[in-house]
Amino acid sequence: MTDTQNPPETEVENPAPEAVALPWADVHAEHQRMLRLAPLQTDRATGGRPLRFIEFGYAERNNKARSLLRMSLQLPGQRVRKEQNHLDVWVDHTTRRVRFEPDNLQIEPANRGIGRFLLAQGASWAQKKWPHYRVDGFELANKDALNEATRLRRDHFLRVQGFDVVYADAQHLKGSVKDVQVGELLVNWNTEKLQFVEILEAAQMLQQAEQNLEEQEVKLRKHEEKVAKYKREDTGLRFTITCLVAFAVFQAGLLIWIATHR
Repeated sequence: MTDTQNPPETEVENPAPEAVALPWADVHAEHQRMLRLAPLQTDRATGGRPLRFIEFGYAERNNKARSLLRMSLQLPGQRVRKEQNHLDVWVDHTTRRVRFEPDNLQIEPANRGIGRFLLAQGASWAQKKWPHYRVDGFELANKDALNEATRLRRDHFLRVQGFDVVYADAQHLKGSVKDVQVGELLVNWNTEKLQFVEILEAAQMLQQAEQNLEEQEVKLRKHEEKVAKYKREDTGLRFTITCLVAFAVFQAGLLIWIATHR
């Protein structure tokens, strides 16, 4: 009697769970405020940093499962790529987790304090309601570690906001940000680089700029009058000099004629 062997069972792979579709995909900035980028010295890596004014926009959504703070920046007279100048703060109330998206924040113009400002705004918003929630950690992009100066700037940017940056290798290539409690994040930014500008303050700045422009126009008009006066005097002097030269030439010619006809 032989034992009959059942054919081996084929393992059925469990399908990967589908990503949960997030709500509010069509939400855009509903509230706007003006930001002043202070003029700074030219940076060797990022170039000139003149005085600029930009628009900070944000929108907020909440339901029982999730909350969202969506922030964006608009640069007057300049277009940026789709992945630049925006940051979402997602809150999952079921797991009590907070996530910042995108992980690799891309800002234009760079090196003006805007990245720290956006992170600080997101952290402040989350801390007001859910300081006991935790922020999801994430892996850091390897490309930022190829340049030592870029890596150090990125790590400093994250650490001054309260994130813990760790590396799995001595070459500092495999970096990640550890989970952190929302209440441990820092909500300050470099106000010497970037400040809010209120409507009344902006109006006062425009009024002051107009007064300065009028004063400059008055000074310019006075300088133009002085230049015109000097030009008239110069023309008169040139005419006088020409007459004197002509008279001197005539006198010299007359003296030569007298001397040769005696």
